[in-house]
Amino acid sequence: MKGDNDGIQSRYTVSLKKVDGGYSVWVPGLPGCASQSATEPQALDNIRDAIREYLSVVDQLAVDDEKREVVV
Repeated sequence: MKGDNDGIQSRYTVSLKKVDGGYSVWVPGLPGCASQSATEPQALDNIRDAIREYLSVVDQLAVDDEKREVVV
């Protein structure tokens, strides 16, 4: 998995739902990766940050594991 500093961009499908007080947003492909905000643009900015943090933690947890890339 490539990190944020590798200069490679990835695309993730996010689900967005209008709720009382703003927007809730989550990434179906990344369990537990979610955020919220008062406006849709802020919610999308927040989920970008949440995705980066999520992937950073995944990389840290897998530091001793052998890694491979798979193209689908």
